Amino acid sequence: MSDQIDILVYGLGAIGSFYAFILSRSDRVRLTVVARSNYEAVKANGITINSENHGQHTFYPHRVVKSVADISPVDYIVCAHKAIDQDEVVAKLQPAIDSKTTIVIIQNGVGNEEPFRKQFPENSIITCVTWVGATQISPGIVAHTKSEDMQIGLFPNPQVENQVEQKRLETFADLLRNGKTRFQVLEDMQIQRWEKVVWNVAWNSLTTLTMVDTQSWLKSSEDAMPFTRQLMQEVINIARACGVPLKDGLIDQLMDKINAMPGIGSSMQTDCKSGRPMEIDVILGFPVRKSRELGIQAPYLETLYVLLRAVDGRLRAAR
Repeated sequence: MSDQIDILVYGLGAIGSFYAFILSRSDRVRLTVVARSNYEAVKANGITINSENHGQHTFYPHRVVKSVADISPVDYIVCAHKAIDQDEVVAKLQPAIDSKTTIVIIQNGVGNEEPFRKQFPENSIITCVTWVGATQISPGIVAHTKSEDMQIGLFPNPQVENQVEQKRLETFADLLRNGKTRFQVLEDMQIQRWEKVVWNVAWNSLTTLTMVDTQSWLKSSEDAMPFTRQLMQEVINIARACGVPLKDGLIDQLMDKINAMPGIGSSMQTDCKSGRPMEIDVILGFPVRKSRELGIQAPYLETLYVLLRAVDGRLRAAR
């Protein structure tokens, strides 16, 4: 790899914009961003980050495009788009990817890597779980709270030499370090992905179907707390059946975390209110499919999945 690193950020919402900012802080990076609804604003005015951790910054990517159709292959493609219709999106990324491109997945859910591995079997994949509190308050302008953490690691590819994969991971980690963001490099990222999906299955689903915040839900009846805990337990059981060793105290840990916070909504609730398709498949659909394959009983999870698919169908039909 040359000293200059070509990076494409696909999905320029709040999270994509935040990590575009982090990566842009390196002089080695030549940054291209794919923007859609915010294309005109970003093209004219760059991206502004108002961060409680990093201060206020406006930066201008090297190139702003509406699609990857005319992009030459890059060193890293950072996929920060909503994990919706994954197979279709992955196919669209073909022009930006050759055998040397490393794919970085920053998305909610589990099973996200499989469409990329199927389409690009010879490529390295870095899979990431992020906990960043960011909102795009207007096109090209992102507000960021103090919430900032990410775990990253390889989704190992037996077709690529381990030494090569480790080098690609180390290079990306150096860029994050240079950008002064908080992160950890982990050996087994599936633990992190499934832990976050336990969180997301509960709070995305329940806030979306009820249209109340987390604390309002938990206080809505004496049944809400045990319902939530049982839902989380079902997802943990599925993860363990998939060989992902989630710890026994995870439910207590996650409940302590939510109870220490004010009532919050969720990204899925926001998408629903805005009439946008929701990330149902990677958050609920993949665990449901695994539960059926492995014979794991998950009645709460299955019920929420069926209900949310109906809501999602209504939203898609109305677009």
